[in-house]
Amino acid sequence: MAHSLSAQKRVRQSEKARIRNRSAKSAMKTQVKKFAAALGSTDLTAAEAALRVACRALDKAATKGIVHKRTAARQKSRLAARLNAAKAAQQA
Repeated sequence: MAHSLSAQKRVRQSEKARIRNRSAKSAMKTQVKKFAAALGSTDLTAAEAALRVACRALDKAATKGIVHKRTAARQKSRLAARLNAAKAAQQA
């Protein structure tokens, strides 16, 4: 247990940040899962819309420091590649 007042305050602050970060990270993961579900169905227009929402959630998480900016970029790239592969499979 923290003894000094400043250490106690830091514990309180870090707990608030942990809860806030966990909520934002959960929301980001939910949007990615919704994209995967939309991609699983054959409706590619819904998948495109879900991709935009997921990319926005990833960007917001990267801006807030919840995930690293390169991690967000890598995930966005992989999601876009999955959508492009689905489009190519549908055309072929």
